[in-house]
Amino acid sequence: IAAVPFAASALLKAAELGPEELLARLRALRPVHMFLAAFVPAAAAAVYLKLRPRAVYMVDYACFRTSPSCRVPFAAFQEHARVWPGFDERSVRFMSRLLERSGLGEETCLPYAQHYIPPSRDLESSRAEVELIVFSAIDDLLAKTKVAPEDIDILVVNCSLFAPTPSFADMIVNRYNLRKDVRNVHLAGMGCSAGLISAMLLPNCLFRMGGAAVLLSTNGANARFRLARVVRTLTGAQDGAYRCVYQEEDDRGNVGINLSKDLMSVAGEALKANITAMGPLVLPASEQLLFALSFIARKVVNRGIKPYIPDFRTAFEHFCIHAGGRAVIDELQRSLTLSDEQVEASRMTLHRFGNTSSSSLWYELAYVEAKGRMRKGDRVWMIGFGSGFKCNSAAWECIRPPAAPGGADGPWAACVHRYPVDIPDVLKH
Repeated sequence: IAAVPFAASALLKAAELGPEELLARLRALRPVHMFLAAFVPAAAAAVYLKLRPRAVYMVDYACFRTSPSCRVPFAAFQEHARVWPGFDERSVRFMSRLLERSGLGEETCLPYAQHYIPPSRDLESSRAEVELIVFSAIDDLLAKTKVAPEDIDILVVNCSLFAPTPSFADMIVNRYNLRKDVRNVHLAGMGCSAGLISAMLLPNCLFRMGGAAVLLSTNGANARFRLARVVRTLTGAQDGAYRCVYQEEDDRGNVGINLSKDLMSVAGEALKANITAMGPLVLPASEQLLFALSFIARKVVNRGIKPYIPDFRTAFEHFCIHAGGRAVIDELQRSLTLSDEQVEASRMTLHRFGNTSSSSLWYELAYVEAKGRMRKGDRVWMIGFGSGFKCNSAAWECIRPPAAPGGADGPWAACVHRYPVDIPDVLKH
């Protein structure tokens, strides 16, 4: 871009000279000058191409498909809770009231170890759960993309609380015989996830079994989505935000996740900061102008003027909101003025699969595609929350819709025809 004015100036100067004078000046140039005139632009172009950020594409993704044998109906959950050590009748009644208002359905699943009485929480059971979910999702992904394991250059694994040695990344390298020079990372403590810990009742009720594998590439030849934007917001510098999702022990020595009563307000502030950063990157000029005029009016004319909320529906066709709970989805629907259909994927994912932590976003994307709603050029906004406290969002653009709409090979294959379903405010049994 910086070379454009110089090139334009040179062309104008050359136009002022006659053909004979221009030819004479060219003949007078030394070879070194001619070499530099050709080399410098070529070198600058090469450096620019080398240093510019490369586009990121999603080749495809796969979600773990739960087995009906892992299903946990409300009645079974309550029956098991009554015989689990550490739960009294008051705790069971509290969890029952929470389940009735949670937005979860009767087909959510828990790992096999949690079906025992008392539940098995040893290291071997945890590894078995990880291997079942991770290997199943990766096997499906490699089969869909026809990518050989030796072609993988970078491996990133995310699991919030369970971090054994060797790591999950090492486990995958060993299982699939990845190359010796593969770069691998295991991220822990970054998302919202928890096991069934007796003293921490909210995670007991909301978190369920799930996982996803995603194949990214800088080559868009066979990609299905292009990553347009990523915005990360971290509010951990504030003590209240840092401690609102906190792993700790209770007075009995049980380790669990303590969810603060301020969680929704903290999440709202993080979302507001994230939206402020994302808006200028994705909103059309008309929405940005309306927001700017509203901001000026509130500052100059009257602070009592209601601030203008940008219409993100002009920037995205689909919304995937972290299915952390009914209250999270309700609040984002209200804040972003979304329709019921636009939050349908989030609500139905919560109902069918429960809170599967960060993988819930991919179950939601699978729902949109299983319903046949994804079109070429459609834009998707994924919004996720995590401890710390973080709000991360990504904007994707669809390059190629699924070859077989209806979710024939996805997590919704056996049940998408039954959705959407009506979810009452209080589900009585």
